[in-house]
Amino acid sequence: MSERWIASVSRADNGALTVENEGLSYINIGYGTQRLLLKEAMEEAGDLLIGEQTMKEHGGLTAFAKFYDFSAPIPHHVHLMEQDARQIGVAPKPEAYYFAPQLNSITYHHDYTFFGLLPGVTKKDVVKALESWGKYGDNGILELSVAYKLKLGTGWNVPAGILHAPGSLVTYEPQRVSDTSMFMQSMVHGKYMERELLTKFIPRKYEWNFEYMAEKLDWEANQDLHFKENHYCEPIPVEDMEVMRAKGYEEKWVCYGSDEFCAKELTVFPGAEVTITDSAAYGLIMLEGNGKLNGNRIETPAMIRFGELTNDEMFVTAAAARGGVVIKNESDVNPLVMCKNFSVDNVESKQFVK
Repeated sequence: MSERWIASVSRADNGALTVENEGLSYINIGYGTQRLLLKEAMEEAGDLLIGEQTMKEHGGLTAFAKFYDFSAPIPHHVHLMEQDARQIGVAPKPEAYYFAPQLNSITYHHDYTFFGLLPGVTKKDVVKALESWGKYGDNGILELSVAYKLKLGTGWNVPAGILHAPGSLVTYEPQRVSDTSMFMQSMVHGKYMERELLTKFIPRKYEWNFEYMAEKLDWEANQDLHFKENHYCEPIPVEDMEVMRAKGYEEKWVCYGSDEFCAKELTVFPGAEVTITDSAAYGLIMLEGNGKLNGNRIETPAMIRFGELTNDEMFVTAAAARGGVVIKNESDVNPLVMCKNFSVDNVESKQFVK
């Protein structure tokens, strides 16, 4: 399994290989005796899950998170910006990355990501690379970009319109509900990419119009001379660290800068019981340890077999988040660590939007 989608109401699109309800999260009741799609629950009782105001303003969850683990880099690609996505009836796809140390005991020897374009690169250069698709193997578009070494425990914020070729680290990725991409690299790690990956979300009349494709990039953002300063994310404590530690936990913003979504990492110390409040509903995934959340067991599995249930993922409603959830770390020696992904309605995260 190369991807796992968390608190998702978005269907995956893998062409003819897509299976029924792929990408959609289920709510399990009674350890599998009953289940229903989170998407259906949101449609029927969204006011109870994410709040009446959020349902009224946004119509449901507009973001989710995923793990991906391809053991190799992903080809250089871009997600369409708002104006271009709307023209073909899809949503744009801003996203963010966090490289959790618990998930990355190995790096697969490609722990760096290419972002954007070098200063001085022109649309003509990008057009030339796209025209070379299939002619010489690798079309050379990475030669126009900049590679950044990836650091565990940090992340990046990647708005739509920015070219990126993610590295090989296992990645936690919050994103807007969308699955639209335009791949511009013809070959990666000796593997040819189907040309359909370049043209899938391009109107048919423009499938060979490389100038049109080059215009889908946010050129100012791609050639930002302060790209790292504007997109790199070191963890930021949600409040004073000493205050949190005295209460038995640490919590940090790990994905921020977007007004579409955000994420936090929460660590509860061994044996501690804490009450954690948030301004909005969220999905959570366990990274380490075990315990209970409002009396429900949460634990990090050592192994997940296909089709079997786990206790490592939950959805916390808006009312529960605002009222405070009680989390108990039942280990005497190990921390309890989780990531929490929020949609558009987390008000505290707006302070980081530039």
